[in-house]
Amino acid sequence: MSALCRLVQRGLWGARPSCPFFPGLQVVCGVAPVRTNGSSSVNPVNLSYDVFDGKGDNTPLVFLHGLFGSKSNFHSIAKSLVQRTGRKVLTVDARNHGNSPHSPVLTYEAMAEDLKHLLAQLHIEKCVLIGHSMGGKTAMVTALTQSSLVDRLVVVDISPSRSSSSSNFRFYIQAMQEMKISSNIPRSTARRMAEDQLRTLVENRSVRQFLLTNLVEHNGHYAWRVNLEAISAHLEHVMSFPSFDTTYHGPTLFLGGASSAYISSDDYPEIQRLFPNADIQYIPDASHWIHADKPLDFISSISSFLQS
Repeated sequence: MSALCRLVQRGLWGARPSCPFFPGLQVVCGVAPVRTNGSSSVNPVNLSYDVFDGKGDNTPLVFLHGLFGSKSNFHSIAKSLVQRTGRKVLTVDARNHGNSPHSPVLTYEAMAEDLKHLLAQLHIEKCVLIGHSMGGKTAMVTALTQSSLVDRLVVVDISPSRSSSSSNFRFYIQAMQEMKISSNIPRSTARRMAEDQLRTLVENRSVRQFLLTNLVEHNGHYAWRVNLEAISAHLEHVMSFPSFDTTYHGPTLFLGGASSAYISSDDYPEIQRLFPNADIQYIPDASHWIHADKPLDFISSISSFLQS
């Protein structure tokens, strides 16, 4: 019996019988318990995750989302990749995002430590790590510090350098912090009220819709599930990238959106220095959110990379 099946039996994971989009596909979700050994100054948190259970024995895929995102951003992608590759696929909520716990710390070192402990608890010795934006930086840090955990690496529309100006993100945070929503109103009404208030500082409708995925209701009260205080305090760190003298020699794919500026030719030398076996590709007519703009092309690129 596999370690994953044993975890389901022990009640650490809750299993849903099937996926409505892909009949017969088992989806498992849960939160891994954390055991610390005192070797790190960063205490890992219990990350929330979903597992889409493939039938194959190949290395599992692990998806890491971007800033203000959540594990659900990759659910449809995960289901398709299970069907196409037969691999087990995990989607993970970063600390201070989704259903993962809040923490005053939001650094790439901490997020890489969280991931390391999650994989250890799930008895995953190696994975294909796929990270978008902030998740891509976490994936790179993990590969550069824990290379034995990463069989292959896919970095989606981000580079190992400082990202573009954080001013837009400051506006997003300000707009979200200033939001006031009445209690005990229908969710649809609350969502409209929230979008109306965000519109002043967040002009792009797609961005507003993305931010609104974080609006949650609890006992009639509406709030943001992301930890805005921690994000605001660490925004400069999230926009930057730690310095490394190490390299990751595993197969690596940098997958950019052709309409995005997050991976530029200026970044190529640093990519080559840190990831000497990296291939850089772009998906036409895709913005920063490649997986949302061009899901079929995104899936095909990853599938081809896994077979290369």
